[in-house]
This record gives sequence, structure tokens and C-alpha cells, in this order.
Amino acid sequence: MFNEIRFNKIERLPKYVFAAVNELKMAARRAGEDVIDFSMGNPDGPAPQHIIDKLIEAAQKPKNHGYSASKGIYKLRLAICNWYERRYGVALDPETEAVATMGSKEGYVHLVQAITNPGDVAIVPDPTYPIHSYAFILAGGSVHKTELVFDEEFRVDEERFFQDLHKALNDAFPKPKYLVVNFPHNPSTAIVTPEFYKELVKIAKKERFYIISDIAYADLTYDGYKTPSVLAVDGAKDVAVESFTLSKSYNMAGWRVGFVVGNKKLVGALQKIKSWIDYGMFTPIQVAATVALNGPQDCVEEIRKKYEKRRDVLIESFGRAGWKMNKPHATMFVWARIPEEFRDMGSLEFSKKLLTQAKVAVSPGIGFGEGGEEYVRIALIENEKRIRQAAKNVKQFLREYRGEG
Repeated sequence: MFNEIRFNKIERLPKYVFAAVNELKMAARRAGEDVIDFSMGNPDGPAPQHIIDKLIEAAQKPKNHGYSASKGIYKLRLAICNWYERRYGVALDPETEAVATMGSKEGYVHLVQAITNPGDVAIVPDPTYPIHSYAFILAGGSVHKTELVFDEEFRVDEERFFQDLHKALNDAFPKPKYLVVNFPHNPSTAIVTPEFYKELVKIAKKERFYIISDIAYADLTYDGYKTPSVLAVDGAKDVAVESFTLSKSYNMAGWRVGFVVGNKKLVGALQKIKSWIDYGMFTPIQVAATVALNGPQDCVEEIRKKYEKRRDVLIESFGRAGWKMNKPHATMFVWARIPEEFRDMGSLEFSKKLLTQAKVAVSPGIGFGEGGEEYVRIALIENEKRIRQAAKNVKQFLREYRGEG
């Protein structure tokens, strides 16, 4: 109606690439077709029973039904800090260096809203989880992309990373204020060493930029790999914050519980903006999250083993079907290069073809940036039987395409 009233911020967002696959998927399901869905990183199991029980117990108490604390109740922030102390030997102040968030995505977006001035530049490796870039665009900033290079073991070429970082710091104007890192990486599953963060903190202090680290998949590691934390580096709290979520480790995706910890200036900015925007999570959810972090961690190991088994089944069965993939050492994804004969069509058209002809849904790599064009992301959210069925579908699809049967 009022064409002269424009929504400039929204117009800076591109069309969501994944929508095309989602529309085809929903149309197929409405037609009664059985689609095996690997397209979204949505855990398929319930939260552990002791966490559910604590939620129910806390929800029975009338006092827990009022407004909560926007930065999280004290016991949850203390549990967050104790988790870091046990895991990484990092001492954090629950009052000034920790804030509970409605999932790590909300925390990340609000942090960026709080710290970004119009025109500020952030360096974000490509490919990337989309919101890592677009949070800055929504906040009026801009993004300088660098290529994320890794080997067949999905180990980041750290020397190349720092070369590209120095180039970006020299080339970008105005000079970047922020660098986003996300290891283990979504979508590529790429991993780094503890030495990576030592060098990164040293560069950040010299070049005067903040590091925003996302370790959402810290617990989902395999083959002996352990996720390092930037905050474990001496002096890292001067230049870095880190976010985590309970979504994957505890199957609590729909509960929306995460946190941001580290640098007091950045954490304080997030606490302040949240005090204006929200009243925090429902208190019983925070109580249950406290139990998740403080309680027995056997459930986390069970969930990790489940994804590891699914990874192995998928790599093996899809390989026998004619689609060879490299094995990741972390996350709940497989970052699979498209079979050679399909690469010219690009990841979006390949994903559409795979869905319509093989009834297998995956995420096209182009949705994560130009660096993902020859890849698709496969989420390990279907059980082993369904994975094997998907492999059979893929085998038939490839045989028909290759004229083998």
C-alpha cells in the first residue's frame, strides 16, 4: 500500500536459498511421498529424562511463572562458569563474564546488534552458517569474507588462515573490528588446534579487533579429537567472547538455551541490550538447564556416540552406493562434495534433483556462501535404518543417471 515506505534492513537480506528445497520437500510429503530428510540440523531425540523431570518439578512452583532475569538466573550463570572451569580450566565471573541466552543464535544476533555501529566491518570465513554474516548486515555493518581452506581430514590450513586474515586486515576499509570463528565448523565440520587460538589471540591484541567464537558443536567430536576453546589461552578474555548452546549436546534444541561468556565489555553490552529487549527464558527451563550443565554427563556421551555411529553408517553406505565422502571428526553433519558429474549444475540444482528423484533432502552448499557451491550438508538426524534406505535410493539415482541400470 505505502510503496514509499521501505524496509531497507530486510531488503539487504537475500532470498533464503534453503527455502527452495523446503518447498519441494513439503510438496512431496503432501503428495504422500516418503522423503528422508537430512536438510536441517534438528536433533531427533528427546532431552535426557533427568532434565525433563527437573523442568516439570520447577514448573510446579508458582513462583517460577513470573518474569525472569534477562541475563539468566544466577544459578544458571554459575553453572555455565563451572562448566568452563571443569572443561577448559577457565575462571569466569558469573556476574560480569557470562550471560544466558535464548539459544546461541539469539545471543549471537543480539550481541552483534549491541556492538555494531553503522559501517563496522567483521571478517567472516566462507562458507559460513548464514547468521554469522547476516547478523552484521542486519545491524548496519558489513562483512569481509575470507576463504576457509581445509584438507581431506577437515583440518583447517591454519597458516593459510592467518595469511588471509592479515590480508583482510590490510585490505578491508574501514579496518575490521570483529572476527567470527566457528570451530568445529558449520557447515564444513572443519576443526582447529589449540595453537590456532594462541596465534589468533596474539594477532587480535596486536591488530586491535575482537574475536567472536562459536563452539556450538564442542561436544560432538570423534576419533579422539577434542574441541579447544579460545578462552583457554592466557589473556584471551581481553579480546574474545565465546558462545555455546545446549541444543545439540543435550537434545534441547527447542528449549532455546545457550550462553555467551568472556570479555566483560562485550558481555556487558549483550546483558544491557537484553535488559531492554527481553525478560529471559522461562525460569523452569533455566533451572533444568542448570541441572543439565551440573549433572551427570553420560547423556552427552550417549548422544555423541549416536552421531558417531550415524556418521560411520552414512559414509560407508553412501560410499558403496557410489558417492564417496570424507569422514568428519566433529559436528552432526557430513560436508559432502557433490559427485563429479553433477558439479556443473551447482549445489542447489543438485539438491533439488536429489530430492525429486531419490527422495533424499540435503542442504545445498551455496546457501552457506560461495565456498560451498560444490558441496551439500547432510545432517545426521535420521536413524541408521533410514540412512541405509537413503543410500539405496541414492544408488538407484546414480545408476540411472550414469546409465548403469
